[in-house]
Amino acid sequence: VWKLGTVNYLEALKLQEKLFSNRKAHKILDTLLSLLHSPTYTLGKHHLIPVISLCDVGLGARNYVERLELTMIEMASLHGVKASARKKCETGVWVGDRKIGAIGVCISSRITSHGLAFNIDPDLDYFKHIVPCGIADKQVTSLRRETGTVLPSDEVINEPLISCFARIFGFKNLIWKENKSILLDNGKPERHVD
Repeated sequence: VWKLGTVNYLEALKLQEKLFSNRKAHKILDTLLSLLHSPTYTLGKHHLIPVISLCDVGLGARNYVERLELTMIEMASLHGVKASARKKCETGVWVGDRKIGAIGVCISSRITSHGLAFNIDPDLDYFKHIVPCGIADKQVTSLRRETGTVLPSDEVINEPLISCFARIFGFKNLIWKENKSILLDNGKPERHVD
């Protein structure tokens, strides 16, 4: 698990592509990136980017997406928010008719990239300028809006989200890392990333 803090979107994309290539070539183990993007329309979302082998965890694409949804549902419930997955082909996680978590995955050669974005405390006004996930008649919400409380810092929120992911996917013995420069300096991730 790499806790990267705030990372420019393009930098995160490059890193994700490198990890994907290395995972596909069996040079690294399954890896989870946890990060925030600097000001973009995803501002205020916690992103979890799993780079994992679906073969190794014994999942198909649908089960993988369902477990990403369960990760966010469990995270919301930790704060007293009742969230659920939609039934009519609308992926992500919802509180009533308001979307609190989005999923965007890429699976190639049964290796995953991209992942989930969970709204912690974004400026919801940004969503007035776009049609999130192509759904024009629904609102976007956040954990802060739903709880009506000031939330803990990003660091405090970060670890329960990762823990929910690890439990739902059956990952144990996580190795936590925070220094993203190790991943980016020489253009190659460490061989023992877990």
